[in-house]
Amino acid sequence: MKTASQHIAQNISRQIAVAKTPLFSRPAWSGIIFCSVILALLPLLNLAFPAGHVLHISSYTVALVGKFMCYAMAALALDLVWGYTGILSLGHGVFFALGGYAHGMYLMRAIGRDGVYQSNLPDFMVFLDWKTYPWFWSLTDNFWYCMALVVLVPGVLAFVFGYFAFRSRIKGVYFSIITQAMTFAFMLLFFRNNTGFGGNNGFTDFKRILGYSITAPSTKAVLYLITLAFLLGALLLCRWIVTSKLGRVLQAVRDSESRLMFIGYNPLWFKLFVWTLSAVLCGIAGALYVPQVGIINPSEMSPANSIEMVIWAAVGGRGSLLGPIIGAFSVNGLKSWFTGAFPDLWLYALGLIFILVTLFMPQGILGLAEKLKSKSKGELKSSKEAV
Repeated sequence: MKTASQHIAQNISRQIAVAKTPLFSRPAWSGIIFCSVILALLPLLNLAFPAGHVLHISSYTVALVGKFMCYAMAALALDLVWGYTGILSLGHGVFFALGGYAHGMYLMRAIGRDGVYQSNLPDFMVFLDWKTYPWFWSLTDNFWYCMALVVLVPGVLAFVFGYFAFRSRIKGVYFSIITQAMTFAFMLLFFRNNTGFGGNNGFTDFKRILGYSITAPSTKAVLYLITLAFLLGALLLCRWIVTSKLGRVLQAVRDSESRLMFIGYNPLWFKLFVWTLSAVLCGIAGALYVPQVGIINPSEMSPANSIEMVIWAAVGGRGSLLGPIIGAFSVNGLKSWFTGAFPDLWLYALGLIFILVTLFMPQGILGLAEKLKSKSKGELKSSKEAV
């Protein structure tokens, strides 16, 4: 006679083995395509119409939305490990910043002798009396080498950190705390002037990318559209993963890791894969963020930034992929307005938003929309039956 644990294990096995579901429903595809077209039009309207025209979109708006898309990609990466695998990270800001620093190294080298001190070295190195580049700046004048660093540096750090953490069975709040400690340690390290990363000021005053002026409207439009393409690509990749057999294993890790082990799966490598992939996606988001914003400094590694990513995912609806994207746009749009109108009150407002969402909207904006939709369908069905 089978025990309850064996029955549950068999159910998990059946859930993992079921056929793949469609990537997105028709309404979801329609919404994604519509939003993508609207977003893609913004930089084109900025270039096509002069300032003052009714259809003109300001350069500020284009840059702001481009920044939001980078944040949305970071929130999506976090949702992959938190919403679908149950791994709450409070340290994803370090992966975002490392990707930004890797790209920033190339952008600093691309300045050439156009800096304030007209030296082959970046201005911060001249100011700090550096005579030559540190060894880890070697080859960073090559764009593709730095793009490889964007992927490898966050990926290797996540793999090594995750391997020892997951192998030691660290999970739950303990894992969240050590990820927060990791990002705080990196922030303190990068604040030091002798690390070779610009200290408190970081990297800024970029001039060009691949020979093109980084401040030119056409260059900004291309960077914006590349960011949009990467966001859509990341969304499709994550959705393909979570609807596959691999995705079902990840959700089983989230729901009952011990029972998954009981039926013969080793959660270590599944958790390590998704954790490393999430870090790489976050690093790419950081690399796309830097040329559009024009600066990268250690404050991007602040634990508060990592906590904000968690809030984006929670507000939008974790475990849905589309929800964190909606949350990143919603929270940061509100932040842009709030910090202009009431700059001293934003952190209080952010904390209040998180509390209210946790208490009254546990599934976030997307979950609330689906609940209202189901309720309206139920009421419509009841009225038809009454007739």
